[in-house]
This record gives sequence, C-alpha cells and structure tokens, in this order.
Amino acid sequence: MTEKNKNVEAIYPLSPMQQGMLYHTVYAPESGAYMQQVTCRLNGDLNVVAFEEAWQQVINRHPVLRSAFLWRDLDNPLQIVGRTVKVPLQFFDWQTFSASEQRIEIEKLLAAERARGFNLAQAPLMRLFLLQLAPDSYQFIWNRHHILFDGWSVPLVLQEVFAFYEAGCRGETLKLDQPRPFRDYIAWLKQQDMSRAEAYWRKALAGFTTPTRLSLEHTGENGYGEEQVRLSVGQSEQVQRFAREQQVTVNTVVQAAWALLLSRYSGEEDVLFGATVSGRPAGLAGVEQMIGLFINSLPVRVRVSGETQVGTWLRELQSQVMELRQYEYSPLVEVQGWSDVKRGQNLFDSLVVFDNFPVGENLEKKEGSLEIRDVEVSGNNHLRLTLTAIPSDEFWFLINYDKEYFDAASIRRMLGHLATVLDSMCANSRVSDVRLLSEAEEAQVLRQGNERRAEYEVASSLTELFERQVERAPEATALLWEEQQVSYAELNARANQLGHYLRRLGVGPESLVALVIERSVEMVVAVLGVLKAGGAYLPVDPAYPGERVRFMLEDAGASVVLTSGVEFKDGNARVVRLDQEWQGIAAEPETNLESVTVADNLAYVIYTSGSTGRPKGMMITHRNVLRLFATSEQHFHFNADDVWSLFHSYAFDFSVWELWGALLYGGKLLLVKYWESRTPSAFLEQVREAGVTVLNQTPSAFRQLQHAEAEEPSGLKLRVVIFGGEALELSSLKPWVERHGAEAPQLVNMYGITETTVHVTYRRLQASEIEGASGKVIGQALDDLVLYILDEQMQVLPAGVAGEMYVGGAGLGRGYLGRPELTATRFVPDPYSGVAGARLYRTGDVGRYRASGELEYVGRADEQVKVRGHRIELGEIEAALQQHEGVREAVVLVRGEAEQ
Repeated sequence: MTEKNKNVEAIYPLSPMQQGMLYHTVYAPESGAYMQQVTCRLNGDLNVVAFEEAWQQVINRHPVLRSAFLWRDLDNPLQIVGRTVKVPLQFFDWQTFSASEQRIEIEKLLAAERARGFNLAQAPLMRLFLLQLAPDSYQFIWNRHHILFDGWSVPLVLQEVFAFYEAGCRGETLKLDQPRPFRDYIAWLKQQDMSRAEAYWRKALAGFTTPTRLSLEHTGENGYGEEQVRLSVGQSEQVQRFAREQQVTVNTVVQAAWALLLSRYSGEEDVLFGATVSGRPAGLAGVEQMIGLFINSLPVRVRVSGETQVGTWLRELQSQVMELRQYEYSPLVEVQGWSDVKRGQNLFDSLVVFDNFPVGENLEKKEGSLEIRDVEVSGNNHLRLTLTAIPSDEFWFLINYDKEYFDAASIRRMLGHLATVLDSMCANSRVSDVRLLSEAEEAQVLRQGNERRAEYEVASSLTELFERQVERAPEATALLWEEQQVSYAELNARANQLGHYLRRLGVGPESLVALVIERSVEMVVAVLGVLKAGGAYLPVDPAYPGERVRFMLEDAGASVVLTSGVEFKDGNARVVRLDQEWQGIAAEPETNLESVTVADNLAYVIYTSGSTGRPKGMMITHRNVLRLFATSEQHFHFNADDVWSLFHSYAFDFSVWELWGALLYGGKLLLVKYWESRTPSAFLEQVREAGVTVLNQTPSAFRQLQHAEAEEPSGLKLRVVIFGGEALELSSLKPWVERHGAEAPQLVNMYGITETTVHVTYRRLQASEIEGASGKVIGQALDDLVLYILDEQMQVLPAGVAGEMYVGGAGLGRGYLGRPELTATRFVPDPYSGVAGARLYRTGDVGRYRASGELEYVGRADEQVKVRGHRIELGEIEAALQQHEGVREAVVLVRGEAEQ
C-alpha cells in the first residue's frame, strides 16, 4: 500500500447536491460558483495557537472536512476522506495599517480568494485567515467550497471551534459526543425508492417545457452582485401573523410571493423556480448534528390563478411542498431528465433559500473570552438569481445575481416589488388583486413616457385641408407618375368630378366605397373622390387572392366598388370602372362639393389579418388621421418643399402616412409602381430623380435599399427616413451611417398599429448610438397618446419588466367593422385615465420601459402564428414580405387574439 493510500480513511459516492456542484465547478472553474466565505470580527485577547488547534480538532472529528473529490476517468465521481489533513491557517499582523487601509486590504484578500478557488481533488477544501487589526481585535476569514457542507452546518462547526478554543485556553480537554459521519447519510440515500420519486416528478412537471425567464435590463458584466432589503418590524410581524392566520408556514408565504412576482415579471401563469430543502431526513438519528451537504435544490411549480383566494392558494402550495418533501432526496439532474424541459437547459433560473437558521444570530455573542461580531456569510452558485429570506424581527431579503443577466438597479426594484407583494398578499383576498407596485411607483410608471398628453384641434375633414393646399398653390405639382406631373388643381378637379358622381349614386357620410385599383393617379383620385362625396374608402389590393377580395367586399357590405385597369365582377355592388366610364364622370362639375363630413365620420377601413387568418376591417375616422399629423408636426415640420414616395400598398396603413403627409402640406407625391417597389435599384433611381426628401420604409425594405445605394451613394436629397411596420434593429443601420456620416438624413423610428392610426411612438435616432447598438428601442408615445405596459390582470408593470403594450388616446379607431364582440375584446376600458368612456387597445405586442423612460419593443405575445392550419415561424413570413406587400399584415398585425 502506498503512502498516499495509507492516508485514505473512506471512499463513498456523492450526495445529489454534491454531484451538481462538482459538475458546475468543473464545467466553469473561473466562475467562482460555490466559493463560500464566512467573515467575522473577534474581539479579545485571542490565543492564535489555541485557535488553530481548535480548528484542527474539529477537522479531525468530522470526516467530511477532510474530503476531496475524484471524477476523472470514473463513471461516477467519488469523495475520498483523508485520515489526517492539516488545517491551513494563515496569520497576518495588519496593526500598522490605518482603518481604511485595513478595509481595502480585507476586500482585496476576499476578492483574491474568490478568484483562486479550490482544486476539488485536494483536501482540505477550505482556507483560514486571521488578521490582527488591533491588540484586541481580529478579522477572521473562512474560505470554503460549498461542496463540503451546507449552511446548517456552519454554526455547528463554529460552535465546536469556539468550544475547543475555550477549553484549550483553560488547559482542559473537551469531550464531545462523536457525531455520525456524512457517509451514513449517503448510505441512507441508497436505500430510497427512486422509482417512486420518478413517478412523482414526472407527474408534477408534466407539460412544463420552458424555464421561467426573468428578462430585465443588464450590463453584461462578469461576476456576481448582491442587493438586500429589510422589512420594518411592523411589516415582518404582519407577514408572520398572516401566515398563522392562513395556517401556513412563513416559508410558504415567501415562496408564494416569489411565484407571484415571477408570474408578473414573466407574464406566465405557470411558473417554476428552485427551492433549497434541508434534506435532513427525520428518520436518520442524529442528523441534526451531522456536518455535510444535505441540502438539495428542487423545482417548485406554481400555478398563479388570478381568481383564486389568496388563503386557498397558499394552503394548496403548502400541501404541494409537503408532498415534495417526501422526495427531497431526488438528484436534480435526474429530476430534470424526468421533465419536459430540453436537455442542456436549466430547469429553473432562480432559487429561493429560506434561512431559518441564520449564522450571525446564532454566533454574534460572547463566547467565553472572545466577543464575536459582524458575522457575514457570502457565496455564489451557478444560477442567475438566488433569493435568500432570513426571518427575524426585521425580515431580511437578499438577492445574489449574475451581472451578465441583471443590473443592480433592476435587482433593487425587484426587492422592492417583493416587499410590496408580501404587504399586498396580507391585505387582499384574491390573487389577482395583489399589487406588484406601490401606489407611488405605479403613478410614476404611468407617467413615464406619457407626460405630454395633449389634445389638438383639427379640421372637419382631410379633404378640407387638401382643398386649402389647392387654393394656396393650384399649379404646384401634387403627383409624379411615370412621365406625368399632376398639379393640385388638376387632381382636385378630377376628384371633385368623381365626388359629384358618387354623390348621385348615394354615397355620403358613413358610406363605404371599395377601391380595387392598381397604384396610379386614378387610385389617388378615387381616394379623394370618395372622401369628397362624404364616404369612406376601403382599399383592396388587386394582387390579393380572389377569395380574400370576395370576403372583404362581402364582409364590408360596400355598395359601390371603384376599379381601373382590373377585371372585376361583383353582383352585390355597383361597380364603377374608372378607365371605361370616365367620360361620363368627366361631365360632372369640377367645383368643390359642399362638405357633409365632420371629423368623427369614417375616413377609411383597412383590413388586417388575425391569428386565424380571417381578415377584419379596422374603422378609422378623419379625426384619427388629422390628429396624427397635428401631433407629429413638432417632430418633422413637413412643408410644400417636401417630396414623398408612395412606396407601400394603399391597403397597408403606412400608405396613409405617405399619402396625406404629402397632400396635406402641399408637397409632391411620387407614385411607385409595385414592381419598382420590389426592385431596390429601380426604386432608388426614382428617389434620386424625383428628389425625394421624406422616405418611409420598413426595416427589411430599407436593408435592401442600403445594399443598392452602396453601389452609388451620391445624389440623394433625403432629409428624413422614417421606419415603421416592423421592429427596427438599430445595428442594421450602421453601414448607412458610416457611408453618409454628417450628411446622413435624420433617422426616425416609429412603432405603429393599424388600430391606433399608423404611428404610436416617435424615436429620433442619433448616429452616435448606432455603433454597437442592440435592441429595438421605439421611443415614447406621441403627445396625444398613452402607452402602458400591463400584465394579464391589466396591472401596471415596472420599468425593465416586459408585458403587453396597451395604447390609449386620440389615435384609437372606432373598432372592427361588424364585429362588436371582437372590438370589445381588443378595445377595453381604460382604468387609469379617469375619463369616462376612455379605452385602451390591446396590441398583443410585448414591450418594456427602460430605466431611461424609453420604450423597447421585445416581440409578440405569440412568436408563432397559424396560417391555414400550419404553424410557421414569423421569420418565414418576413421572408415572404419581400415577395408581396400584402403579407406584411401577417407579420405586423398578427396579435394572437382569439377570433370570434
């Protein structure tokens, strides 16, 4: 037998938690995970030799303190107990340092030890430091790897150390009962029925497929941070009293509060987090005094039902946790394998530790000749976030977090929200009534981004403002089409003729006239003519499938259909073929019609597609459109010198912005043929030749234009490029900004929705922020709109937390044509405005307010949509966008709502 083998006292397997810690330590040795540090101040005349000997005696008593771990070339890792292991106590005399220098040096030592870590194959897996700060004052530092023992064991070890120390100082020999070794627990584990555990966990976790994520703002730094909060004595007493009243443990109340916070933060009703269980089986005699790693971290799955009574919910959770305790010996790696979560993903990202045996409170006292003060325990695990709850007269919560995923401000807010949830749980009967935000924070969040709420006076109709431009400059060019230049006077005259004609056909206020016309001068004439007659237009893209066209016309019940250059039949409506019947229409007067329109009359209906694919017509009034330009005026200062392009299909609401942005300000409008809009080089040439100054683009279309423009970057006269229709990734603009530098046109991002009239937010982009930018920041709501981030219960979510975006204010359209039930579902009462009848539109989009107050677009509530019975990724639809404009509705307007 070799000398090395002679020193081996025992060899046995690892506990479930030891296996996990070994894996994560070996997998990421530089992470500092599971490096534990205990520090305290020792006041008195300390005998260093006796103190070191006391530690050696404790190490001799407990085999686990002499353990190392072997895993290389082994099917299953083993822990090796050495017969003798020397305690590594290092002493430093720092009395010559000032108090501030001592603090600095202590922090440097702690940081260096965390970075140093341990070689798990070499015992002992702990290092001791004793720093003399004054003749009767010492700082003690105990570094250890968590794989040796749990937090329960810490005070047991320290109490023995100080007991041996006092006996040694007195020259006495202390006799203590010999504790059971940790290997007895390992033997107990081998006797447990893993088949029963497997059956339990498979049932408990069935159907849970995705870890509950907490997606918050973060800096992406390395390392871990820690934040904490203390409840007041009154709050702490209230939580404890509430637990007694509901006949549950305080631990259950804390776990329920965390589950509710996770639910509100993640938007999920079915949440899962880890909980640390003591793992000390009641049937194992003497287990309370054993030193070792008994704890285990196991998943707690909680369904947060808003209508459930809080008390009932708590008792259900406690019953669930009590059942779980029968299987707390289950290895987490096995539990994860029994779940439906994919291999390679953590089953949970957050862990709740209820520390009902805090080290400090058990040790901060006079131990014989020494006074022990300022006991602190710190350490990290591999998880993104660990919440530790420490019950006391002032309930104490601390969160240890991975800086790669969270920042300090977000964690501080989270702790504040946890305190609010605990308060609110004690005061409310239903789960849905429990508050996440305090009243003061809710008021602040509601104001965030919505401070400029304004109302604007508008004209009676769009045509009224258009006619003012005709009077101002009748010979100015209104439209550019192929080789034609159509003046404002000519466009107005032709629209008047059509308007008189439609009036004779019975078109008036609230009449709906369908347009099935290719992009052309006739298309613009038709839009103006319908509005001048007092009606509202329904744009139907001729490229739509015949089935969709027929559905839209039948669903809308349009009595008149205008076409030009399109073969079209409809037996239920009067079809007016402008190309064939214009001679008769031209006999009508060219004079302006007497207006019969008021601002609240319908201006247009645009059909969008829902998750079932059944189109629905959104009704927008003149006032909705007029206030859009009134509230945007301060940002853009549109004028008669501007040249716009009608790039998008008139059945896509972005076209409303393009059409009226030109005609209401006396500018020129370049009409772009469909094939040219799909050929970046051809479109770019038109933009150059026409001298376009205001360009409106979806980000995907602009990416193609960037590539074409890179070949010949000169000749553009753009003063502003406005993005909409899709989420804009700022980094995609980097090539454009680099090419144009200081001469680059102003770039503006505007999030928008058909139901709220084209645009909702405004964000001016600075060239300096494009470099290295990430995310999809969409700015702040326009002045006459509000935008809230709410959860499923329509409660306000805090900054940094993603939720559904709700839009309110003057941009909200009437609702869906002929679908009052769906309108009531999507346009809901506004509980925050204080104005009777005020509504909010549920966008189905997910966003969050950054700490800066700007809104960030996160994604859609349902990242997949169902099209004709097949599930397809949104990325596939976006690719199809390049082939057909109409597909954009599936990309931008899919909201995941349940169709009626």
